[in-house]
Amino acid sequence: MSLLLIALGAASIAYGVSVMLIWSGSAFFAVWYAIGAALAGCGIAMRQGIWQALPWALRVLVGVVAALAGAITLGVAALILTTAHTPAPGDLDALVVLGAQVRSDGSPSTVLRYRLDTAADYLIDNPGTRCIVSGGRGANEPCTEAEGMARYLESRGIDASRIQLEGASTNTVENLRNSKALLDASSDRVGIVTNDFHLLRAMRIAAKQGYVNAHGIAAPSDAWYMPNNVLREVMGIARDFLLGNI
Repeated sequence: MSLLLIALGAASIAYGVSVMLIWSGSAFFAVWYAIGAALAGCGIAMRQGIWQALPWALRVLVGVVAALAGAITLGVAALILTTAHTPAPGDLDALVVLGAQVRSDGSPSTVLRYRLDTAADYLIDNPGTRCIVSGGRGANEPCTEAEGMARYLESRGIDASRIQLEGASTNTVENLRNSKALLDASSDRVGIVTNDFHLLRAMRIAAKQGYVNAHGIAAPSDAWYMPNNVLREVMGIARDFLLGNI
């Protein structure tokens, strides 16, 4: 068991390094370092007899807390994955495309490009649907995410008259709240476009923001980074639940 924990700890740290190297603008990769250090530390403590020397009650408490945290994380992760491929109906009145990082040259990051390609494909297939692109400007971005998103959609052949920009929001709650304010009364059926791992939280937030007839449209994501994205979403769901956003 001790060697397994040490190996899992080393794998977690190595995975965190692989996430760090793409530098998405988030320091969430450090969570994998913390997990790896905890796993490896437990394994080393077992091998050196430190764990066995701890009081029995403390060992039981640590084990129960770890098992409970693991069960909750896996349960929420399973829910995220089972709702990640919901099909959307055609001829929606409008799409709301949630923003993500724009690179220093103004091009969308890989995660955002997946969202935009999914939105563009839908808009091409449904010429009566209009689109709101939502996202403000981060400290490491050359323009608002909405501006970068609109340019990319236009490069995919979407007419600018079909695209409305919302460039003030800084998180998913604001994306959906600010975009809803731009929807006219005739926009009853709305599609929420985001990556598969983000869809569950986005739809729960949309319901809280008063979207009555919203449909999730899942964009793909890179399989290698799915564990990182799902773990981040688990924590995001917990945070938004505590803040009353979902």
